[in-house]
Amino acid sequence: MDCRAGCAACCIAPSISSPTPKHPQGKTSGAACLHLNPDLRCELFGNPVRPKVCSSLMPTSEMCGENQQQALAYLFWLEQVSSP
Repeated sequence: MDCRAGCAACCIAPSISSPTPKHPQGKTSGAACLHLNPDLRCELFGNPVRPKVCSSLMPTSEMCGENQQQALAYLFWLEQVSSP
């Protein structure tokens, strides 16, 4: 499955604990990643500094749903159940 154009739910909902060039302290859940381009594509895609949590997320019909709202809801739920 390919990413849905203009969605970026996986760049908004999850928290990122590892540092990135624009998030030296990581990123909180719900904040849009500062590495998103205006077209909502990751500028770190394919770059070795891209966090492992980001590169491990693969689009699936369960995760992405039918629209951005469904994807955000699923990813916020996943964030909540996987947080200590």
